[in-house]
Amino acid sequence: MRLSQMIGQRLREAPRDAQTISHKFLARGGYCLPVSAGIFTLLPLGYRITQKIEQIIREEMDAIGGQELLMPVALTAELWQQSGRWESVGAELLRFKDRNGKDMMLGMTHEEACVHAVRANVSSYKQLPLMVYQIQTKYRDEARPRAGLIRTREFTMKDAYSFHTTQEDLERYYVICHQAYTRIFKRIGFKNFISIQADSGIFGGNRSDEFMAIADCGEDTLFVSPNGNYQANREVACANLTYTPEEPAPIEKVATPHAKTIAEVAEFLGVDAAHTCKAVFYKDSQGKLVFVNIRGDLEVNETKLAKVVKDSNLAFADDELIRSVGAVPGFASLYGLDFSQIRVVVDPSVVHSNNLVAGANEEQFHLKNFNYDRDVADKERVIVADIACVRDGDPSPVDGAPLKLLHGIEIGNIFQLGTKYSKPMECNYLDMDGKAKPMIMGCYGIGVGRSVAAIVEQCHDDYGPIWPMSIAPYQVHIIGLKYSEEAVKNACETLYADLRKAGVEVLLDDRGEKAGSAFADADLMGIPLRVVISPKTLATGEVEFKHRDWGKNSQMLPLQGLVEKLQEEIRQALAELNA
Repeated sequence: MRLSQMIGQRLREAPRDAQTISHKFLARGGYCLPVSAGIFTLLPLGYRITQKIEQIIREEMDAIGGQELLMPVALTAELWQQSGRWESVGAELLRFKDRNGKDMMLGMTHEEACVHAVRANVSSYKQLPLMVYQIQTKYRDEARPRAGLIRTREFTMKDAYSFHTTQEDLERYYVICHQAYTRIFKRIGFKNFISIQADSGIFGGNRSDEFMAIADCGEDTLFVSPNGNYQANREVACANLTYTPEEPAPIEKVATPHAKTIAEVAEFLGVDAAHTCKAVFYKDSQGKLVFVNIRGDLEVNETKLAKVVKDSNLAFADDELIRSVGAVPGFASLYGLDFSQIRVVVDPSVVHSNNLVAGANEEQFHLKNFNYDRDVADKERVIVADIACVRDGDPSPVDGAPLKLLHGIEIGNIFQLGTKYSKPMECNYLDMDGKAKPMIMGCYGIGVGRSVAAIVEQCHDDYGPIWPMSIAPYQVHIIGLKYSEEAVKNACETLYADLRKAGVEVLLDDRGEKAGSAFADADLMGIPLRVVISPKTLATGEVEFKHRDWGKNSQMLPLQGLVEKLQEEIRQALAELNA
């Protein structure tokens, strides 16, 4: 490709809304063009990268028995009504009516469509297990798109779905897919990625693992033990907190005028926040009060809480609802309450701590020396469950080592769905005895655009991306300085033609720009191997050669044998990524 003909401008300044490194460089380098918030046109440089990522994905999916298909972007509401998600998924699902008044949607995920395809074509246990996949456009009506290609409304994903006769067979194949994902992300060129336990969210199922590219700008919070034997998303992470038992002291009511928050109460009474009991009130989807108790130095993990109460539509309760059950906002506790009107969830941090400061359910008063075992009578109505957010440095649940907080970009996820979709949608197979049973499903996704952005976050310098050879838009970048001089032009054109003939992907900068401008553009395009030809280098029959990640360093190479040298550099770089 000749740079003089390529669509996509290099910009000296990043757009004002670009906050992350990847957003800045992808915009400045001419990889993508915003159309609307969270919607982009991929320009030739960006599209070439995504095509290479997709090819790597295809090769690895085909290697584990995947069959590629293509499902529609526009789907009828009927399929999602069968699974129950038409009603349960919120505004992020873009719904519309077609010209006949039929309810339609743009697919943000394709479990239902895939079940529809499989149940129409598979009926016997003899046809299972199987896995089908697609690389397709998705649309999720994000309220707050951000960070360029990291969180968009329209995006490309690889989603795969496996179908099995037993849970054991799903678990066997789940491991195979996990290994394939590891190979994919290594081949793409990620320097630092991990697989973590995660919440299944709207997808449901029994187990979920997310693949995270470690990056400071990542919106996911991760907790990892020093030796890597525990890795989890903040939504599901647990800690092995230790407690020092104390002899329960007599309960005592004390005045705490104008002290409502944990910080205010702790300061007024001269105690640490860890010696207080925090009361948090929610309202469930039925309008019933959910009363949560947790130690004062901890925060409620609402994802964990939603799973415990089996309700994903919790909202903070208003004061009127809180007072209706006898509790007093700012001064509330379990002490003396009638639990028949409320749902009560208590974190183990309250159960295993002694002599806490808790509300007295009376304005301007708190209780000292509250002890759950002694002071809560109706324990049969209480759900005791881990609902706490893990903190940096908390002890690992595996070996007690301090957990490290990291940030990551989700680049892939895998789920054990079980029969969440196959059962309500009657995706059945006939077993050996001729009995109909629901197929057991797994789901496996990779964000293609996200992977592009995440690679930039990990592979860059101060001047632009440093693309891994496997996904680079081109493998070699030729820059002709003083291109108008016949000797330079002839040398560039000859090398360009020879490389193309040898099957090398090459970009020729034939614009005749000054060195500073040409090199700045080259840095923004991040092509792994760079060859500079100028009157000075030609005087000795050489070229200036460098790897994109060499910084300002370079070396001189003879023109003779250069094609073979570049081919070997490419071969070695690809071999390292495929190892």
